[in-house]
Amino acid sequence: MFQRGDSGVSESFDLDSLTVGDRLRLFNFTQRDEHVAYLWVLRAMNVLRAVHQLQVHPDDVANALKELATAHDEVPSATDLNLRAMLDNLSSDNEQVLYRVEDPLRCGNLAAYRNRQSVYQFTEIGYRVYCAVEEVIGSRVQDANLSRLVFADILADFKALATANREGDRDEVYRKLARLDSVLADMTQRAARFYLTLNDVARTTDVSPETFLRYKHTLLAHMSEFTAELERYAPRLAEAVYEVEDSGVETLLERAAAVDERPMMRPAARLEDWRRRWTGLRQWFLADGTGETKAVQLQGATRSAISGVIALLRQVTESRRGGVSRTTQLRHLAAWAAGAPDEQAANALVSAAFDLRSVRHLSGAHDDDDQISPRATWWDAPGVEVSISLFRHGKRPAPGGPQPVRTRRGAHARLREQQLADRAADREAATDLLDHGPHDRVLNAAEARAVLKLLTRALQARTVVAGRLRSGTGNSDVLTLRLVPNEHGSRLRTETGTLHLPGFALEIKPHGAMRRRRTEKP
Repeated sequence: MFQRGDSGVSESFDLDSLTVGDRLRLFNFTQRDEHVAYLWVLRAMNVLRAVHQLQVHPDDVANALKELATAHDEVPSATDLNLRAMLDNLSSDNEQVLYRVEDPLRCGNLAAYRNRQSVYQFTEIGYRVYCAVEEVIGSRVQDANLSRLVFADILADFKALATANREGDRDEVYRKLARLDSVLADMTQRAARFYLTLNDVARTTDVSPETFLRYKHTLLAHMSEFTAELERYAPRLAEAVYEVEDSGVETLLERAAAVDERPMMRPAARLEDWRRRWTGLRQWFLADGTGETKAVQLQGATRSAISGVIALLRQVTESRRGGVSRTTQLRHLAAWAAGAPDEQAANALVSAAFDLRSVRHLSGAHDDDDQISPRATWWDAPGVEVSISLFRHGKRPAPGGPQPVRTRRGAHARLREQQLADRAADREAATDLLDHGPHDRVLNAAEARAVLKLLTRALQARTVVAGRLRSGTGNSDVLTLRLVPNEHGSRLRTETGTLHLPGFALEIKPHGAMRRRRTEKP
């Protein structure tokens, strides 16, 4: 609780005698059986404090409760309460919310002098406890907001602070610096409260989606305007902070500490406190090192909140469209699983809901099994490629649909023309071969190709009868090539060499329509 300097001397005058445990005991009245009645007693004392009646008698508290009862129905009756005992409990050593003193001046007669004339008043820390409890009770979601309009005031205060420091106006320096510290602390609390409230709205939107949908546009506009204002003022505020630093920060802090009206703090402690406050102010708009400023962090948090609200809006819209949200679906599923007749049925239900499956073992065969020895272990055997669909989804790749028929009419036409040209060349070569015969001349390439084609057919068609090869015949639409057994054999001369046919003679005759055509000619 106490801060001590490097010399070991306490920076304060050691007036804060309560330890952490003692301060937490100040909240004991909130745990009493009649905690609501205790709260109304403290509210009555706060009403009297507001009219500068610091020390109050139990009768004054009873009158204040009667006044409160006219406006609030839940105020307990003073006649039903033992006010003196309750006030004594609040002023006991365990709680010390109130301070009790005896006031003999209130005695008007001897009988009254013989009775206790205790009066009570808030202790300083007790009043803070009461305010903290009231702040918690009075906290409302509707009060959360981001202070957009405060940036202009902050900018003006920074400029005024720099001017006051140059002019040596200590009082103005103290006022502006204290105001800046208060405003930025308030903005920090507002931002923290707003984002926490936004998270609460996100968690409870399943209960009240209508409320969220009703205020979504206002909420998004509020955050967007705050982000735009912060982005617009951030560079100007940074320049204003630089301007204050140029006027002399140490002089500014010494002037503020000199005018500081906290007499219970040593001067060195006040100076150190203002130095700490100025560091906090500076970090809002100027970055130290590689870190971001608090303004940038707040801007990033606002953008994230906008994204969160949009995602929440999408979730609420989906829940309204489907009738139920995902949270409701999970709750129903949990209820079904809890109501399942046995554990196996519950597991099957949850597995079906989340598409859970057992572990899949993938296997595959090598394209060429003969290359892998059956005695090889799986460790030494080469791996098998597994398709992506089988690995990820447990399904083998589909062969795919039939490919579309591609019409290549131009290619077909060119092939047809080439085919007709080849046939015409073969036919012309066969006609020349028929007209001039295969012997006693050199066959050109086309004639040699025609002879070889028919010779191949004749060789494939010949058969062995009684151990002897008989003649073979190869036909085309122009001529018929016949292999006739001949002991002298035959030979054909071509442009690329001589073809020997030992044991056979080669005969060429017109075939089919060509023979009839030549017969009909005169």
